[in-house]
Amino acid sequence: MTAVTDQGRDHGQGHGPEGEGPVEAPADDVRRWDDGLIARRAAEAAQDRLEAERPPQHEPGPEAEAYAMSGSSLRPRLDALRELVGLSRARLDGSTLAEAGRVLDEASARQRLSARHTVVAVAGATGSGKSTLFNALAGVQISDTGLRRPTTSAPIACSWTDGAAGLLDRLAIPGRLRRRPVQGGTAVDEALQGLVLVDLPDHDSAATGHREQVDRVLALVDAVIWVVDPEKYADAALHERYLRPLAGHAEISFVVLNQIDRLSGEAADLVLDDLRRLLDEDGMAVGEHGEPGATVMSLSALTGAGVGDLRELLGRFVQDRTAAARRLSADVDAAAARLRPVYVADGRPGLGERARDEFTERLAEAVGAAAAGQAAEREWRRNANRACGTPWLRLWRWYESTRQLGGLDLMAQVLAPPEEELTARQRVEQAVRQLADDAVDGLPTPWAQAVREAAVNGAKGLPEALDDLSRNARTGGGGRGRGGNTDTGSAPVGPGGHVTTAGRGKRGSTSAGGTPAPVAGAPAGRGARPPRPAWWPAAVFAQASMTLLQIFGGLWLLGQIVGVIEPGLLTPALLMLAGVVGGPLVEWSCAAAARGPARRYGQEAERRLREAAAGCGRARVLDPVAAELARYREVRERYVAVTEFSTTGG
Repeated sequence: MTAVTDQGRDHGQGHGPEGEGPVEAPADDVRRWDDGLIARRAAEAAQDRLEAERPPQHEPGPEAEAYAMSGSSLRPRLDALRELVGLSRARLDGSTLAEAGRVLDEASARQRLSARHTVVAVAGATGSGKSTLFNALAGVQISDTGLRRPTTSAPIACSWTDGAAGLLDRLAIPGRLRRRPVQGGTAVDEALQGLVLVDLPDHDSAATGHREQVDRVLALVDAVIWVVDPEKYADAALHERYLRPLAGHAEISFVVLNQIDRLSGEAADLVLDDLRRLLDEDGMAVGEHGEPGATVMSLSALTGAGVGDLRELLGRFVQDRTAAARRLSADVDAAAARLRPVYVADGRPGLGERARDEFTERLAEAVGAAAAGQAAEREWRRNANRACGTPWLRLWRWYESTRQLGGLDLMAQVLAPPEEELTARQRVEQAVRQLADDAVDGLPTPWAQAVREAAVNGAKGLPEALDDLSRNARTGGGGRGRGGNTDTGSAPVGPGGHVTTAGRGKRGSTSAGGTPAPVAGAPAGRGARPPRPAWWPAAVFAQASMTLLQIFGGLWLLGQIVGVIEPGLLTPALLMLAGVVGGPLVEWSCAAAARGPARRYGQEAERRLREAAAGCGRARVLDPVAAELARYREVRERYVAVTEFSTTGG
């Protein structure tokens, strides 16, 4: 059976539309152009221009079904990769996701095309004999061979069955370069039904356009036959540019050592073993002993030795009809390997309870929660002393306070705030930095940057918000009836609203400015006294009674001295002594009884302020950081689905 071509090559003979047979060219055209080699080349160039301008024509025949991948793991992997790219566009640059996007586009294009055809490219270096092998597999002289280099300047396709036009259009192979093979009706020929063989230009050609065509077609075909010869099988250009990067595509690769007719039997075996060694160094698995991997064999395309074996292997490979799925799966693996550094963490990043607690503690220090609690405790005890203390002691304390108004305490209040404000702001910034460092530990760089940006953006108004918490706690913002705020009592307060504890050698402060944020449920602030326990009225009554006893006893004694009352010193003296001794005793008893409630009141004030500061930090910093970490975990799960293995610990 003679070969059927899409365009005649001799004496002006051409073809009509595909499948309609040859059509004779007009006689005047034959006489005009069939006058020499240069004229025939000019005719071929003119025909090339016409083919380039003509839209692609599909071959006749039944419509080929689209490539179905139901029941395989490829479709969910592609879906996961598509979701992964979608979730990552806002965090990764386009160049990082470009290869993954290309794989998705090519997978979509291949799935829409014929599932009955397998496109196999024949690639090789200059002089390796790939075109000779291409012709030997087709059984007819299709691709030019000879000593002139390069011989193949454009991809040539040979399809064993109809319905492959869409695949060839995808490869941008024009109709004039599409051929049909010679078929003898044998079992091997039947097995090759569905094969589309493509002869590529030399991958090491001096012409840049040839190499670009090779790279373009190799990215689209379902499988590749790499043809090497005994002289250039170890060529670095082949291994470094193609075989090593495509090591993951071993299952769809055939590596053929051609021209073994130039070697003795022992030498051919040695060269073949060395070729396997080089492939192993490239990371390309060799399919031996039933294991998956590249098929490595030797043959002579010139003499035909081993060509039949390759045809049989190709027949089984084509009838399996899984080459396209395996090619796309290998492409997904390669894209996932490139994306691994931006998705797989070195450790287990995240916000643990320890990091959250440390952040909350630093905010509490910045807002002065401990100082506010101590001030509230002192205020509670001071109110107890006012209510239960002797009037004479309260007068003495008032006198002492008036003497200290212009003392060092006032100077400390005036001079401390600038330093306190700076210190508080630095504490907040340090807390945010430490939290971000803990959260991004081991996180890939793009996601670590996103987490840091979320923390920094959230911390921009945090010092001001914390300052409002302290100010509301000090001034009683919201009132007790509304769940008012922590009272700072008599703690020294300087300009700018900074609470200090200079008397204790410690200071608590916050920064300045911001939006009010009342501390819900905190003890009342200035302008509202702390709550009093039930025993306070009895203690006040007892202290008033002791005072009245002193006054009554004193007046009785005075009356006896003046002579208004009959003499009798024992009774008024005892009454006066009872009042003098009972007053301090009642005051001391009340002070002892007030320690517990005062401490609880101060602890409650501190707790409320801590919770308010923690809530502010959580809303502004912790939640945005946690959201970024959740987004990373989501994309990492998608990446695991793409790679089909867990990245935990990797």
